[in-house]
Amino acid sequence: MTGKPSSDRRFGLFVSVDGPSGAGKTTIVRHLAQTLVAQGEQVTVTAEPSSGPIGKLASELTETVTGHALACLYAADRYHHYDTEIRRLLQSGHIVVSDRYVASGLVIQRFDGLDPTFLWQLNEEVEIPDLAVILEADADVIAERLEARGPHNRFQLTPGSSHSEAAYYKDAKERLIEAGFTVLAVDCTTRPAEQSAVIIASELRTLLLSSGATR
Repeated sequence: MTGKPSSDRRFGLFVSVDGPSGAGKTTIVRHLAQTLVAQGEQVTVTAEPSSGPIGKLASELTETVTGHALACLYAADRYHHYDTEIRRLLQSGHIVVSDRYVASGLVIQRFDGLDPTFLWQLNEEVEIPDLAVILEADADVIAERLEARGPHNRFQLTPGSSHSEAAYYKDAKERLIEAGFTVLAVDCTTRPAEQSAVIIASELRTLLLSSGATR
């Protein structure tokens, strides 16, 4: 897989954050945005499935549509999401933080038994983020968290889902690196969300300085 290098990097920065359910992703994204705003950056947090028409349809059908059809729908939302929302924000100088992006597309549909190669092919034309964050956590720890909070979707009902998902994200991380993505792995097993956010913000600050994109 060779993703398309973003043509918008000189305007803003695009960071994606993916990881297993129970790793604290949404909380970390919120703290990351707060940290960046405190540093004087213009920040927009978005998510996938997106709030656009394809994303809303994907969300509505997640529990009833499976396999290739759902994977194609999520991929369509990803392309549409970038073209209609993310690109415009980057061009206006924002740091865009996406709660889920391509890594999740390479993981979630594997619970429906899809071939990883097929999932790569669906996403081979995605825009590469400036930084792809992969959250990692001990599978037993996140399994306990999921049991305490209850499942949020049908994928989390699969026996041993936490261990499978952790393994799928490890594979996705390696695939992204091979494809030329700049990947930052952050272990969230015991690290507080605020500290994880600081680590990501520090990496973004380095990218800003190296690109001369500080504002």
